[in-house]
Amino acid sequence: MADHLLEVRDLSVEFHTAMGVVKAVRNVSYHLDRGETLAILGESGSGKSVSSSAIMNLIDMPPGRIALGEILLDGVDLLKMPPRERREVNGRRIAMIFQDPLSHLNPVYTVGWQIREALTAHGTNAAAARAETLRLLTRVGIPDPEFSLGKYPHEFSGGQRQRVMIAMALALRPDLLIADEPTTALDVTVQAEVLALLKELQRETGMAILIITHDLGVVAEIADRVVVMEKGELVEAGTVGQVYKDPQHPYTRKLIAAAPGKGQMHEPAARAEPVLSVRDVRKRYGAFEALKGISFDLMAGETMAVVGESGSGKSTLARILLRLDEPDSGSALWKGRDLFTMSPAELYRLRRDLQMVFQDPTQSLNTRMTVYQLISEAWAIHPDILPKARWRERVAELLMQVGLGAEHMGRYPHQFSGGQRQRIAIARALALEPQLIICDEAVSALDVSVQAQVIALLDRLRQQLGIAFIFIAHDLPVVRDFADYVMVMQKGSIVELGTVREVFEAPRQDYTRALLAAALDPDPDIQAAHRAARLRIAS
Repeated sequence: MADHLLEVRDLSVEFHTAMGVVKAVRNVSYHLDRGETLAILGESGSGKSVSSSAIMNLIDMPPGRIALGEILLDGVDLLKMPPRERREVNGRRIAMIFQDPLSHLNPVYTVGWQIREALTAHGTNAAAARAETLRLLTRVGIPDPEFSLGKYPHEFSGGQRQRVMIAMALALRPDLLIADEPTTALDVTVQAEVLALLKELQRETGMAILIITHDLGVVAEIADRVVVMEKGELVEAGTVGQVYKDPQHPYTRKLIAAAPGKGQMHEPAARAEPVLSVRDVRKRYGAFEALKGISFDLMAGETMAVVGESGSGKSTLARILLRLDEPDSGSALWKGRDLFTMSPAELYRLRRDLQMVFQDPTQSLNTRMTVYQLISEAWAIHPDILPKARWRERVAELLMQVGLGAEHMGRYPHQFSGGQRQRIAIARALALEPQLIICDEAVSALDVSVQAQVIALLDRLRQQLGIAFIFIAHDLPVVRDFADYVMVMQKGSIVELGTVREVFEAPRQDYTRALLAAALDPDPDIQAAHRAARLRIAS
């Protein structure tokens, strides 16, 4: 047997583009043993996903090319295997789960069929494949697994879709599971459940886990060791405790310093006349009551964070306030005028004041438009804001504000990472200089340093321009650093509402305490205490 289950030696990957050769990965080496969890930590563009895709032979060649290196599985170089043998390795010995399960599950087939296909493609007969699929769905915690076999991906929540992906990946009981940002878009309790599930399955099967992430909290929760990548190079490696407590490389120190949840809490100013006053808003979809009498006030320049698990009504509230959905009853007074009774013409004029940044930029950005067209479209619709001669200059300014550059304005959304697409969506929202921005999980997919930059930018705009924010988030450390008030929602109701300090330091409800205990902390010692708190609450 080889010394390590997986050993990557001097791996270099490059892409040939119209702009020249991009060296995405340069001389990267690391190893992973059975039963061990290794985290690859780094920002978008660091090469972490490219290096893991090379293991699974998922790099498009061309334009990609593995220029150098070896990828050894039990001492056998995968890069020298014939294609037929390499296909046998994928799924049977190495499996992968992706960041966005909705994009990687086929929408026209049931989840039961898709998991069975993974089994039958490797020789399992139909009856045994169905029985194993049912066992897997049960094991990963899918409700009513017999009925769920016939459901399609869109009929599951984000956390459930990720569980389906895990079931599919584990169908052939692989030796190595690669998890590429598996919890980025999940709320805190579901994230904790998915990570706990991975560790539990690892203990049962002895598989190794290679987890790719930009979240230091995920590293502290699940990893044994961590390697840090920057601009295609491996810059630091060690145990989680060593790297967090005694980082050697400036880039690692920058990532740790950018981790949210350690700054000063906001102390809200004295409240005056609200710019938005919401009273008794209700919404029902058939028998399901999505909102049950929501009421709150928001002042100019204030940030109201809305937290809660998937299905709590957060996004429904956001869509109703923007009249993307219609409420059943209630009122929302914007500067004294009810948003719910405005005519289409009045709403059109109001759109420039109220903007939204959606959770999934892949769906909210038009794939046929360049970044320049996406951002400048706002000025075409509202031509009195900015003369056309200044559009290009202003687009460049907005891109710089969100951590991109003027050179990106000619590209299309598919040419960016998920985090970069979200920055473009934020720049588009800022183009109209609105008075209220509703952010629906707007920073969940961003790297920690870019997340810190964007939060600092939004906070600066709040102070300078008096912009108010409704900030829907599952990342509680970000909420702690950015918000003035926190609204905790559960099953369509507000269960707690108070200042950040009141909610974080003296939560009144068990549900709020459970959310706080599920939040991930980059400090491995603090995260260990959070795990213990979750176990106490569960018991």
